[in-house]
Amino acid sequence: MHNAWMFWTLPTLLTWARIVAIPLIVGIYELPIDMPTRNLMATVLFVVVALTDWLDGWLARRLNQTSSFGAFLDPVADKFLVCAALLILLQLDRVGALVALVIIGREIAISALREWMAQIGASRSVAVHRIGKLKTTAQMVAIPFLLYDGQLFGVVPTRLCGTVLIIVAAVLTIWSMVYYLQKALPEIRAKAR
Repeated sequence: MHNAWMFWTLPTLLTWARIVAIPLIVGIYELPIDMPTRNLMATVLFVVVALTDWLDGWLARRLNQTSSFGAFLDPVADKFLVCAALLILLQLDRVGALVALVIIGREIAISALREWMAQIGASRSVAVHRIGKLKTTAQMVAIPFLLYDGQLFGVVPTRLCGTVLIIVAAVLTIWSMVYYLQKALPEIRAKAR
């Protein structure tokens, strides 16, 4: 595919949409409307935008529009979206500072580790593992529950469910970070000599 077009493929546009949605989700909480309506709007927008993560990957493979730029931008968009949502939830006092710090700090640390490992030609040692996927699943379910902050269908206490899931995500975050660091350690030691 011609390099100039990789910025304008449908999968890449969906990835850009996740980044563009971040200020919209933040802006919802500045609207002069009641909190339950804001919560609902933010939850729906987050879920729709989060679903584009699955859709853009599927479309990229289906339409044969995969690119190194798309592979770079996709996880960046995900991390921006999650970090922005955690900061909103922190401001709304729906998530603890320690949990937010653990998750955001891990994203920064592992991104830096992956960048360094790619530079030394050892990116396979820090490839995505199922622990990381479980962590992502837990936080992507926890965040909309915490944004909604009410009784879903009149029976599901979303604050409680979201709190449990975000703590599970934080534990998996630490576990996955330890796993990735252990996998990278032999390469780090070899390069340090």
